[in-house]
Amino acid sequence: MIPGVTTLKTVSNASGGRNSVRIIGGGWRGRRVSFPDIPGLRPTPDRVRETLFNWLQRDIAGARCLDLFAGSGALGLEALSRGAKEVVFVEQAVAASRALQEQLTRLGGAAKGRVVEMGAARYLRSPPQAFDIVFLDPPYGGGALAEYVPQLDAGQWLKEGALVYLENQKAEGVPALPAHWQLLKSKSAGEVGYHLARVNARA
Repeated sequence: MIPGVTTLKTVSNASGGRNSVRIIGGGWRGRRVSFPDIPGLRPTPDRVRETLFNWLQRDIAGARCLDLFAGSGALGLEALSRGAKEVVFVEQAVAASRALQEQLTRLGGAAKGRVVEMGAARYLRSPPQAFDIVFLDPPYGGGALAEYVPQLDAGQWLKEGALVYLENQKAEGVPALPAHWQLLKSKSAGEVGYHLARVNARA
């Protein structure tokens, strides 16, 4: 979450009611995850997550993942359900981070999921650790991808060959990427634009 960015209201999940999302695949398939009613908290829709994890199906098992704007935790929990080795969830909203910790405990994933209660900018000023997969799904309307993609790229947060998922408003088009990042996939669903990039070695 970004201070001051509350451009979207919390949305309902049509398949399970307000303030909950369903894990689509893996060991926790069908389990439902609840999250607090916080302005700007907008879980990635089911059909977008399904497509994303189809893209990642050969890479997710054993991966170290970073969910930089965790919110409901839907992306990181889906990754753990499908065999990720570790997920770091970064979320500064106290209610959301604590709810996410409770969900991890309830699902039996506390050993592999670590919730960091701070903002993304502060987290990226901490000592870096390299990840295989990074999820970037910030609140819409604040230019967060333009701000945080260069920060991730400049630090030692991304392994060579790492995959980065980026989500934004469809109207914004494909996010600007560093020259050595390769756009692999780009789709839209409703107002959501979603993209997958690979981080190649620098020339």
